[in-house]
Amino acid sequence: MCGLVGLFQRSGVPEARLLARMGATLAHRGPDGEGTYLTEGVGLHHRRLAIIDLEGGRQPMTADGVTLAFNGEIYNYVELRDTLCRLGHQFATQSDTEVLLRMYLQYGTDCFARLDGMFAVLLHDTRRRVAIAARDPFGIKPLYWWSGGDRLSYASEIKALLRDPAVARRVDPQALEDYLALQFVLGGRTLFEGIRTVEPAHWQRIDLGDLSVHEERYWAPDYSGAAAPPGETVEDAARRVRALIDAAVARQMRSDVPVGAYLSGGMDSSLVCALAAARADGPMHVFTGAFREGPAFDESAHAASVARHVGARMHLSWIGEAQWIDALPRLAWHMDEPAAGPGLFPQYVVSTRAREAVRVCLGGQGGDEIFGGYARHLIGALEDAMLSAMRGQPPAPGALGLGELEAGLGTLGPYLPLVRRAWAGGVDAPPHLRYLRLVDRSDAAGPTLAPAMRERMRTTGVAERFRAVFDRPREASHLKRMLHFDLAASMPALLQVEDRVSMAVSLESRVPLLTTALVQAVAALPDALLLAGGRLKGLMRRAAAPHLPASILARTDKMGFPVPMQHWARGRARDFVRDVLLSRRARERGLFDPAALERLIDHEGEFGRALWGALQLELWHQTMIDPATL
Repeated sequence: MCGLVGLFQRSGVPEARLLARMGATLAHRGPDGEGTYLTEGVGLHHRRLAIIDLEGGRQPMTADGVTLAFNGEIYNYVELRDTLCRLGHQFATQSDTEVLLRMYLQYGTDCFARLDGMFAVLLHDTRRRVAIAARDPFGIKPLYWWSGGDRLSYASEIKALLRDPAVARRVDPQALEDYLALQFVLGGRTLFEGIRTVEPAHWQRIDLGDLSVHEERYWAPDYSGAAAPPGETVEDAARRVRALIDAAVARQMRSDVPVGAYLSGGMDSSLVCALAAARADGPMHVFTGAFREGPAFDESAHAASVARHVGARMHLSWIGEAQWIDALPRLAWHMDEPAAGPGLFPQYVVSTRAREAVRVCLGGQGGDEIFGGYARHLIGALEDAMLSAMRGQPPAPGALGLGELEAGLGTLGPYLPLVRRAWAGGVDAPPHLRYLRLVDRSDAAGPTLAPAMRERMRTTGVAERFRAVFDRPREASHLKRMLHFDLAASMPALLQVEDRVSMAVSLESRVPLLTTALVQAVAALPDALLLAGGRLKGLMRRAAAPHLPASILARTDKMGFPVPMQHWARGRARDFVRDVLLSRRARERGLFDPAALERLIDHEGEFGRALWGALQLELWHQTMIDPATL
């Protein structure tokens, strides 16, 4: 894994000191080396975490008039290298970097759709007087950019862009509305005004004459069902999915340094762990964390059962409030933007432990978004089935009827408040509004917001921005449009956490479930196969069955790394929480009602998501917006 910086300007050589200053901010991403490329109009800086071809993969790398800096891994580089050799290319290294460089030389920007990997790319093509920026299909690896008239800046993390005195530290008001409502930002924006992301599955061409930027999407999954094999049974689909996941794990174990795995005890990480352990030379090192505040905060028994089942060596980290107090300000700096899910903290602790034993960790991120693993997916399928029944219409081909959903409805018991809120506006509302009600988190933040912010949230344009993403695959079923939205909008926010907490400790995180082959295969399947038996992740359960203990397959108590903040906020961490949220600076900011925050500190619910959200937003302001420099 690595860190990138790119400076592009109309004339002159970019300032070496500025490039170095920006690059130094990313030292944690690449402790094994650095390199710089400077020429007329272009500056590239690379920080390297060496994983493949430890000696030969140094960057920036140049061949035939093209210079490349990239962050990530190309997992099918062996196969691509063989193809390129047959086409006459000669290689000086064994690195995936050189394979990517020669793929561009051979195919131009068409190369990105041929890559199986995670990547953020910056390259300078002297032959065409252009620069290229590109990002992997799911946004696993970050890449941000800023335009300042006579200069374009790119970097792996926002904090590197902020080292440029020309880049202002201002909050984007629309992005803040998105964050308060959804806990992530829509449409390629960030919480920083003027700083955007290169969107997943896109490449940009930068004309070095006038710095104009042309952007194109190079891949998108087809949710229409047109690619589904006719007459495929659940077991057929499960075998096909299992083979695709196994192939992805096999490729992602390619490394010249030790590989381990995160293991939560949930189905996704457990399956990845099982498949990896079967291919490992000796016992696989797997890593998990837990809290001592009770069984609601401890999945370690489930993780241990998987580790025993597959013969892995489990490393358990017990996590306490002193670590939480110490880590939060540091994580605010590493994250760049506030992360609404408390799970980033335990993942950071576990990543820190993992880095002591391995340099690469496989994880199960993406399974819920691909296979339908959240309660809201079942609620959405139920809404569609109810509407069809009430209209006297049979379910659409491949859709779930009410009878098929009956078996899974018992799992919705804990989510009845969510169901009531979602249906309060009518079951027959436009599809995008039905889903917005299921993912809207503004109710949690609302009571703590200052009156002016509450009023602003009532007149926000979040719904229309939400619709612009949700309505894109018009031909898809309601469930598939939900899954598409998750993959396109909320998944990048989850992957931001995955990237930052691992790179904070110079650990490479890989996510084998996020491959274009797997996502396309699942996207094409009928809803009735995806939620087989009317159960969340019904197909995934069938695919995982040969590899996992029955107790893991039967789990319905999805935890997702909860943090016992209710306990901590009323204990030793109380002073820390109050100092952050009720400081003079926080009061003057006008985002929150101080009296409401005091009530929240004393009466937060068990898992503390509202308190966490407020803490994250204020710490982000203090760390990233308020300072003059980083």
